[in-house]
Amino acid sequence: MNTTNTPEEQPLGPLMIDIAGLTLSDLDRQRLRHPLVGGLILFARNYQSPQQLERLTAAVHALRTPPLPIAIDHEGGRVQRCRQGFTHLPPMRRLGELWDDDRQAAMATARQLAYVLAAELRARGVDLSFTPVLDLDWARSSVIGDRSFHRDPVAVVDLAGAFIEGLHSAGMAACGKHFPGHGWAEADSHVALPVDERCLDEMAPDLEPYRRLRLDAVMPAHVIYRQVDHRPAGFSPVWHRLLREDLGFAGVIFSDDLSMAGAAVAGGIVARCRAAWDAGCDMLLVCNAPQAVGEVLADWRPPADARRARRVERLSAVTSAIDWSTLQHDAAYRSGVAAARQLSA
Repeated sequence: MNTTNTPEEQPLGPLMIDIAGLTLSDLDRQRLRHPLVGGLILFARNYQSPQQLERLTAAVHALRTPPLPIAIDHEGGRVQRCRQGFTHLPPMRRLGELWDDDRQAAMATARQLAYVLAAELRARGVDLSFTPVLDLDWARSSVIGDRSFHRDPVAVVDLAGAFIEGLHSAGMAACGKHFPGHGWAEADSHVALPVDERCLDEMAPDLEPYRRLRLDAVMPAHVIYRQVDHRPAGFSPVWHRLLREDLGFAGVIFSDDLSMAGAAVAGGIVARCRAAWDAGCDMLLVCNAPQAVGEVLADWRPPADARRARRVERLSAVTSAIDWSTLQHDAAYRSGVAAARQLSA
């Protein structure tokens, strides 16, 4: 184990894990240097202030070469991990409501909001937000609800496409979720296993965003689509083949959090990792379960796959982030902050 301050050179592993607090503990450093680990996901408990976040991300990035990608769920609305000191972003449904009145204005605002989201996170050292949500709002799923842009797939493609442009303009990749669609199934996969009884033809509107958008990453849903496969999408080679072969997706496939109740159908945590990996996921999330992380690091031995590691490495930005002080004078950023405030009013 490296006991110096020199970053260890090693390829990115297939696990994205979390940490308990606002700073790195010795156990955190040990786990983040483990060959199976390839990224860190942050939660609200890891955030106190923009300055603290910047120190934390710098410490994580200094551990290894290439640096571990740092991700977060920072969509806007009720899913925004960093609040105090960051721009309040409205739920994406507000953009859908604007789209109903003025499509072009809604798309322009979507670009602005995404630029603010990505530029602020990158200025503090966060590499990726798991956004945009591409689920259609069928008015059935409370866990999705106003996180969705719209019920109309045309609106979702318009708005998510513009949102992705805004992310890219700030140097951040886009991760569409929750493939192939979590808007119809009513149960919350955090605490239960949702089932969608529709056939594949009936799901055509939900798949449309994945057919038409330029996505860098995709996160499958912990939902069973019984008429397509008996396994949840994240554990299903059937759905992974459809995504890779039929839809031509070549980016990173993230599992959703494997500690969620919706993943329990695959067995214990190591069995869940094996199932998601064998199905085709490139990066597996194990969150809010430190004992489970230890179990996976001790007992899971997946075969090396350089192709998957390279996919994950390509998610890292190729452009330098704008530092926070410079960002405050950036015209695109300032107009985006104003747009966020207006839409949140």
